[in-house]
Amino acid sequence: MTSTVARLTGAPIPVLDIGGTHVTAALVDFATGRPVPSSVLRRPLGSDAAAADILDAIALAALELPAEHRLSWGVAMPGPFDYDTGVGRFAGIGKFESLSGVDVGAGLRRRLAHRAERLCFLNDADAFAIGEYHAGAAAGHERVVCLTLGTGVGSSFLRDGRPVHEGPEVPPGGHVHRLTVDDRPLEDLVSRRAIRARYARSAAVADDAALPDVHQIAAWATKGDPAAQEAFRYAFETLGQALAPWIDRFEATAVVIGGSMAQSWDLIHPALTAGLVRTGGTTARVLPAGQPAQAPLIGAAHWAQDTTSAAP
Repeated sequence: MTSTVARLTGAPIPVLDIGGTHVTAALVDFATGRPVPSSVLRRPLGSDAAAADILDAIALAALELPAEHRLSWGVAMPGPFDYDTGVGRFAGIGKFESLSGVDVGAGLRRRLAHRAERLCFLNDADAFAIGEYHAGAAAGHERVVCLTLGTGVGSSFLRDGRPVHEGPEVPPGGHVHRLTVDDRPLEDLVSRRAIRARYARSAAVADDAALPDVHQIAAWATKGDPAAQEAFRYAFETLGQALAPWIDRFEATAVVIGGSMAQSWDLIHPALTAGLVRTGGTTARVLPAGQPAQAPLIGAAHWAQDTTSAAP
């Protein structure tokens, strides 16, 4: 009975948004284009666990969803990951190391049994961007750059709602984090660790144990602390300067910002805009995400729908 219902085109699309500390599972109603509120659940996930334990945790969250859904899943996954084959490529990045070389797709399909026939993987930043294109701030923009600012810088260059990963218009792989600034990787200057390090230098904090996390630095910056303000200003002006040539080359009309750091919009927006204008004089609008929490789920559902429709 479940399989029959799941195959109906009116059934919701199951999706997973996998992060370093949590996995979110949901059913997306394609008639409304939104997750079914009662279906959205978030469960803890240890990215440093053994491969079997990680896959077990993801599958357990997926199996908590109501069973009446389609059999093609949209799965938003951080990189490095082989999205075509479903194999992890996480060696040397400090998370999901145990999944390096592991066929994540096969492992999840086995655990989900009759609940899944196909897993459609996509990069988590691409999922966010596609979701914003269909239901958020990127709507109506033919070419848009979407950024997720958290531990590092996630990015997606979207043309007509589809991620662009190759060609002269985009950075290598279509990802901003692969750029360099003065021969240094971008995330050495724009990331959680970079902001903390910049603050430590400005505030002369010598003891790592006494170094506050980014949310505390943001709070102090909002209250006028010079060292905290400088840490944010430097990071996001640098990001704007690195990004500006690619926005012009891609002819993007908007830059949409999401991720946990986007909560510090009053600090990020002016610094990022200043960096963009100083380097490229771009006219692209810098916008906060319209669906910061739901966009990856919506994007994963669209990816599953489009990928399945295009399959032979």
